[in-house]
Amino acid sequence: MKKIFADVIQYRGSHYDFGFNQGERLRDSILVHNRERQWKVRKALFRIDVDETEQVFQRLAPMIWDEFLGLQEALEWPMEKVLQEFGGYRVNMTRSGCSIYVGEGYMIRNYDYHPKTYDGRAVLFQPADGGYATIGLTQKITGRSDGMNEKGLVMGYTFMNRKRPGNGFICHMIGRLILERCASVEEAVDLLKEVPHRGSFSYVLYDAEAKVPYIVETSPRRVEVRQDYACTNHFKIMTEENRHVLDDSKKRMQIIEENHEQSGLSGDEAFKLLNDTEKGVFSKLYGSWAGTIHTSAYFPQTREAWIALGGDQEPTKFNFSKWLDGENLTPNRIEGLVDTDIPFVNMEPADWYQK
Repeated sequence: MKKIFADVIQYRGSHYDFGFNQGERLRDSILVHNRERQWKVRKALFRIDVDETEQVFQRLAPMIWDEFLGLQEALEWPMEKVLQEFGGYRVNMTRSGCSIYVGEGYMIRNYDYHPKTYDGRAVLFQPADGGYATIGLTQKITGRSDGMNEKGLVMGYTFMNRKRPGNGFICHMIGRLILERCASVEEAVDLLKEVPHRGSFSYVLYDAEAKVPYIVETSPRRVEVRQDYACTNHFKIMTEENRHVLDDSKKRMQIIEENHEQSGLSGDEAFKLLNDTEKGVFSKLYGSWAGTIHTSAYFPQTREAWIALGGDQEPTKFNFSKWLDGENLTPNRIEGLVDTDIPFVNMEPADWYQK
């Protein structure tokens, strides 16, 4: 078992200042050094056009472009490198897993991915220059793998395929756009119909008013909307977009459905269903880019967030309402245990020469 951690970062201020603050934290970090070594092996199969990317962000989220400028100044990098690492537009996204279950008053999410990609950062950010305050786990620093905003809108996504990518945003930046720009499920659905999509993902959306969550199936070719309480790694409407092998995705979905039908699960019970390693939803397929690294839970009515690293863990609980009122929260670091010997990019040497 490997002991891992995620830093809890709390920031109130402008996007530019937040970017600069993050750049200072990252400048000499092992995470940045690891990613620089990773690029020596993994050739970028995409092209960064700085002018095009700026135009898109200026139209959809100009404050996030300011965050890139803050990162650029602190790191002293060319903007092309900032966008390659943190931009989330027209860059490649590798395969992953993930399972999401929504019950009455909560959303529980397993984030399944590869340890060498994991930021190890939980961020609370209250912007002073526009956009909603958010709490969530980051991906590629500026993106959000899941989270909740001050209005109680909750977001998580699951991977579908890498077929025929388009010119657009990848999942974690779309997640960030949803949380900062949208006050409700309906607004988030409209945004997902508006933004260009690089890859194919399902976005699960829930808020304090929603009786049933929305699941938005997206690809570079079209967007479809349905309502359901669970999502793994296959589309139910756009089935032509699905991968050929879906056994693991359907198995996890079946386990969730069976537990849902037997009884209405409380938040605690649902969290254990996804986080307990013996119940069948939690995954240990870390070497296949689909091992569960964190389980998160969001409660839109009470504005509470739970985060656990690894399986069979008690979650660390955050009262987001108190933080919105100006109270800084503890702890400053979340710790957990993961059953793998693969190195984590935020805490130890982790290039692609090694396992």
